[in-house]
Amino acid sequence: MPQPIALITGCSSGIGRALADAFQAAGYEVWATARKAEDVSALAAAGFVAVQLDVNDETAVAALGERLARDTAGLDVLINNAGYGAMGPLLDGGAEALRRQLETNVVAIVGVTRALFPALRAKRGLVVNIGSVSGVLVTPFAGAYCASKAAVHALTDALRLELAPFGIDVMEVQPGAIASSFGNNASHEAEQLIREDSHWWPIRDGIRARAKASQDNPTPASEFARDLLAAVRKSKRPRLLRLGNGSRTLPLMAALLPKGLLETALKKRFGLNQVL
Repeated sequence: MPQPIALITGCSSGIGRALADAFQAAGYEVWATARKAEDVSALAAAGFVAVQLDVNDETAVAALGERLARDTAGLDVLINNAGYGAMGPLLDGGAEALRRQLETNVVAIVGVTRALFPALRAKRGLVVNIGSVSGVLVTPFAGAYCASKAAVHALTDALRLELAPFGIDVMEVQPGAIASSFGNNASHEAEQLIREDSHWWPIRDGIRARAKASQDNPTPASEFARDLLAAVRKSKRPRLLRLGNGSRTLPLMAALLPKGLLETALKKRFGLNQVL
């Protein structure tokens, strides 16, 4: 049997790196991408086929597709993992912040999958899109991120239907709290918007709390990667996989709690239950 190939975007740390390690240990040839040259060097040293890639760079994405078609017999698994969390009040970030969030978390999934479609078709492969429970339970000060992950859910459902005639499976994963650098990066994003001239300056602690919420009692990334790998290797794969702390509880709350009650709880949690 030829060695299966998995390509994973956003492998510099956290979920992406844990997935790369897990798939490599399971016998896959792992093509691991990252934006920064130093991260690519570290990935190469770990034995991956390391590729420097900004998923928003259409030329680089197209070149990756051409390289994969030239150097392999096809792609068994594509994991669209690259992304980040834009945090802060929606109106403070404005249209530009929302546009950047959607470009990376949503539009890039379509671009990468389109470029790698010939390789996926050759192996009747699998596309795994990393969504989030934040696309199900919407919270304040993460509106752009929540919107991007809700969009990931919708486009994943559409891709599953459209790729079925080609024998390509599509799975969505909705992580809960997973130990990674996501919280630090989200906090950095939030700090760019926390300014004294913001209308939300008096409740800036609530903004900071939301940025750090993803790291509340997080599940180790290695456990997440292990369980996702197990799902990928099943003969009957789940369409939707929820993994990590809160990944089942939070969607259940969104489904069962009256909307008004849920909003009251979120306002209290993030300091929005006051008049400014």
